[in-house]
Amino acid sequence: MATEKSEIKKAEAERYLGSFLDYLRVEKGLAQNTVSAYGIDLRRFLKYLEAGDLGIQRVNRDHLSVYLQTLYQDLSPPSVKRKIASLKSFFRFLLIDGYLPADPTENLDSPRTWQVLPKYLTGSQVEQLLEQPDLMKRQGLRNRCMLELLYATGLRVSELVNLKVTDLDLEKEIVRPIGKGNKERIVPYGDTAGRFLDSYLEVARPQLLKKGTSGFVFLTQQGKSMSRQYFWMLLNRYARELGWEGKLGPHMLRHSFATHLLANGADLRALQLMLGHADISTSQIYTHVTRDRLRQVYAKFHPRA
Repeated sequence: MATEKSEIKKAEAERYLGSFLDYLRVEKGLAQNTVSAYGIDLRRFLKYLEAGDLGIQRVNRDHLSVYLQTLYQDLSPPSVKRKIASLKSFFRFLLIDGYLPADPTENLDSPRTWQVLPKYLTGSQVEQLLEQPDLMKRQGLRNRCMLELLYATGLRVSELVNLKVTDLDLEKEIVRPIGKGNKERIVPYGDTAGRFLDSYLEVARPQLLKKGTSGFVFLTQQGKSMSRQYFWMLLNRYARELGWEGKLGPHMLRHSFATHLLANGADLRALQLMLGHADISTSQIYTHVTRDRLRQVYAKFHPRA
């Protein structure tokens, strides 16, 4: 009988989770990777409930506090903070849709986290990286074009690999990526990236496409759309060839784009629009550059510095 009740609780929890993930996917329009991240966070919580033979209907603040203590044992504060955000969204959904009479996560505190400044490449490092692809090969021209466009626009790598030919305006030198929340934005890319993009589209892409068809801009040797994993592998291969230590992620070029723009006087609001951040507070992490410049100016020109 106890086992049967446990199975009922488990099935109920999975049903609630399924409804929530469908809501994120269909009504909120979140990307599949984001929905999957929510699923991973919440399934860990459901396993905790199952181990304690606890149904979602009975969850209270004390249960959540104990659960968070288990998370702190092997996760960093930023990771715990993300899982708390997932829990809050989940229980808020259950409350609004009438599955629960109250939200146990209300007033649940998130852990304090130190702001971690994003890692970025210097201007000379960017130049070294851009020079790595072999332009005598069609895949080399493709790779150079992808690197130039990534640095010129600050696109997320998922946005880059999912670019369609119809997302390009070659005359105005702009791209229209589809970002988080299925939202389109407009980002300029400039003359340098434009030259490589024109060359890639005219020379390398038709060779990669062969006799097939594809709406995607960037293609593999087989004429298929490029994957995030494959592009990540290319970046790290170039990093190894340059003798750089550590892994080089595509996001580092996005951080470099933002950092270098601000360092040269770009407006934070404009940066927010180009990066596709829903909240300007997300873009403010890059203002460390502005602070550094202010210190340098003060040290150089103030008579008592």
